[in-house]
Amino acid sequence: MVSSRAVNKHSIVHNSLLAFGCAIQEKFALNGLFKRGDIMLGGTFIKNFKTIPPDLSFTSKPNFELSVFQRAQTMIFAIEEINRDESFLPNISLGYRLYDNCNSLPMGLRATVSLISSLSDTFTENNCNEVPPVLAIVGDPISSHSIASSRILSLFRVPMVSYFSTCSCLSNRKEFPTFFRTIPNDDFQVKAMVEIIKYYKWTWVGAVGTDDDYGQNALKALHEQVKMFGCISFSETIPRFNDKSKVEQIITIIKQSSAKVIVAFASEAELLTLVKEVVRQNITGRQWIASESWSTSSLLATKENFRSFGGTIGIAIRRVQIPGLENFFFQVQPKFDPNNNLLIQFWETLFECRFPENVTQNNSSLVVSKVCTGLEDIKSTKSGYTDTSDMRAVYNVYKAVYAIAHALHDLMSCKEGSGPFTNRHCADIKNLQPWQLSFLKHFTLINFTNKLGEKITFDENGDPPAVYDIVNWQLDADGSVKIKNIGLFDESAGVGKELDLNKESIFWNPTFGSIPESVCSNSCLPGTRKATRKGEPVCCFDCISCAEGEISSETDSIECIKCPSDFWSNSPRNQCILKDIEFLSYEDVMGIALSTTALSGSALSFIIFIVFFHYRNTPVVKANNSELSFLLLVSLALCFLCSLCFIGKPTSLNCMLRHVVFGISFVLAISCILVKTIVVIMAFKATLPGNNMMKWFGVAQQRTTVFLFTVIQAIICLIWLSLSPPVPNKNSKYQNGKIIFECDIGSTAGFTCLLGYIGFLACVCFAIAFLARNLPDTFNEAKFITFSMLIFCTVWITFIPAYISSPGKHTVAVEVFAILASSFGLLFAIFAPKCIVILFKPELNTKKALMGKGTNRKSKNGNFFSVPSDLCRDEKSWRVGVSWESFHLIK
Repeated sequence: MVSSRAVNKHSIVHNSLLAFGCAIQEKFALNGLFKRGDIMLGGTFIKNFKTIPPDLSFTSKPNFELSVFQRAQTMIFAIEEINRDESFLPNISLGYRLYDNCNSLPMGLRATVSLISSLSDTFTENNCNEVPPVLAIVGDPISSHSIASSRILSLFRVPMVSYFSTCSCLSNRKEFPTFFRTIPNDDFQVKAMVEIIKYYKWTWVGAVGTDDDYGQNALKALHEQVKMFGCISFSETIPRFNDKSKVEQIITIIKQSSAKVIVAFASEAELLTLVKEVVRQNITGRQWIASESWSTSSLLATKENFRSFGGTIGIAIRRVQIPGLENFFFQVQPKFDPNNNLLIQFWETLFECRFPENVTQNNSSLVVSKVCTGLEDIKSTKSGYTDTSDMRAVYNVYKAVYAIAHALHDLMSCKEGSGPFTNRHCADIKNLQPWQLSFLKHFTLINFTNKLGEKITFDENGDPPAVYDIVNWQLDADGSVKIKNIGLFDESAGVGKELDLNKESIFWNPTFGSIPESVCSNSCLPGTRKATRKGEPVCCFDCISCAEGEISSETDSIECIKCPSDFWSNSPRNQCILKDIEFLSYEDVMGIALSTTALSGSALSFIIFIVFFHYRNTPVVKANNSELSFLLLVSLALCFLCSLCFIGKPTSLNCMLRHVVFGISFVLAISCILVKTIVVIMAFKATLPGNNMMKWFGVAQQRTTVFLFTVIQAIICLIWLSLSPPVPNKNSKYQNGKIIFECDIGSTAGFTCLLGYIGFLACVCFAIAFLARNLPDTFNEAKFITFSMLIFCTVWITFIPAYISSPGKHTVAVEVFAILASSFGLLFAIFAPKCIVILFKPELNTKKALMGKGTNRKSKNGNFFSVPSDLCRDEKSWRVGVSWESFHLIK
């Protein structure tokens, strides 16, 4: 009996509508399919939906989609298959009640509540003890619907097994304790998409998702995973209703973005508006990555959309052919039963006809172009329902039904005393309650292999193992769009092995022609590093070359690595190579030239020595203090040879020898010249009557003086070598790209003392010689010494700035050049005039020539003495200085 309150309410509404001159066109009722059984299973499916959402005028009905009707029929097929199996759930028949949720959340909730509430309009006290209308529900296909429905179902402990709800939020056992599913959650779907994006090195991607839990949670998961290696260029929300301004805004962003790869999380119905606008505006050159909810949609994968969406890569539910299902689809027959009114809608939509019984009084004016007979042949049609080439979602429905059936079978197989309930009791299968079915033991621990050989399990969160097909939209030979399998994603395969792609079978949109690139900035090659742009994502960067001495050996290096001390970066800055070790070697042109010059100088010294020794009894040689001359020539030869120690690879031995030999050789040479200068002055003083000075500075004193001066330098060298000797050193301070192999002087004080002592003797010698330059012409040896010391001092004073400013091996070359230049200066200035007289003017090298003419000089006591001046005053001849001692010998 209908309550009086309900009748009065209906009458009031009806009378009010008539008063305003309008009437209800048709009462909306839930559309469904029904069959009674011992145990009833419920189901919610999408049959009717608007491809373009209505404008809320409530004047049109939703459209019946033929392809999704396969899912409801699959549930019926699985139930009937189980009922025919005598070994499975024996003596128990399964029934079903399925409802269409019309792709609407309110209708989905209405269907869910209807499934778990009494089917009768009357309530009695006995209703509470009756078996619930359904023990479990297969559905809902939409995540947001499943979230809302599961919150209600969990209050009554009614299990729901979804075949298409993928939101990862539904894995929360605390919020959804009775929710299970046979499709992997979006975390795995996003992971599969990210693996594809990473595989093709796309680091700059756009993303769109629906304005619901499914789309927003998927976008959030995508952000989290992509940021580990790339960036999201844009992330937009697709409106659930027909909001043209929002759709146009998304289109504008897509066109303006440089991202060539776009990931879309949406159902085919919700994405259709965006797809049509993309095609209308002819937006091409985008690689679309499709979520499983539209990757295999025949509604979207059409020839008209192929120019913009051809080559789409999608994540899809595994495709499995279920034996006998195709024939079952063709055996459907219409029934005029209020509980099976979906069959009538299906038949009229499939054959585009109308049953006469279905033309009601409200639409009697409808013109029927074709009358349905109920005998039409389904096999003769071509539609989404009869196309069984891509049965993916239906397999999940099939698995969901069998999962519930196995849970029921486990309860039937329970032995009293070992049951899962209080006091180890088993459930009464004839009076089974939903909470007993949803008990954790019977779903979480489900583990069976179905007839198709696939293992069916649920983890602790109610999720199955994640396995996806990777599909690709390709153009078939007949011009239609086919969705081809190009790979597999298996989460259980192990890290790095989840994705298995057949690269050769992938079709890329003709706009690209090959694998597209989607990066904000091109990769930085080895030898450069990434420098992020201020205010832009990290994927947008500039490539900056590594500095000298630094390298980057990998693509997209964040920073450059400094090379070890003995290494340097090559020209491309991608590899550290050994630095060039630079030293003045004998193989260098400069080394060859300097060593040749040194040997020539030494040889010339020995030649002059031989000449002097051969002509040792001639007046010119005798008059030039032959012993000191021989010693000077030997020391000059050593000066030339010591420069060879500066050439070649530095070692501990030659580092010590080069400075010691240099210091002692030059002190010996300067000492000889200094003594010669002193002898000249004393010889002049000795010419004065009554002056016997020469006896205090004879040969022995001269030798001793030279020895003492040299010993002092030797002591300086010995102290230097004892405290801090020169050692080989690799110096990279002055030239980064080269290692200057040099001799570190060790003690700066020691080296300064060595050079300072040589400089001191040279200055004393120069000063004495300079003071004696105006002695009588016969004693012009002092002029030659003055000139030689002037050359010597000039060379070494010039050497100091040149030495400091010269890089690398040129530093040593400057030092060698100074040694050779000063040595040649001494050799030529002192010995060249005498050699010319000896070798080319022998007529001047005689006693007569030396004593033939004299010049009277007045001594300090007023006496006059005569000196041979014809030789000295002849401007055309070479002047030869003659010491007083030799003069007496000649005389």
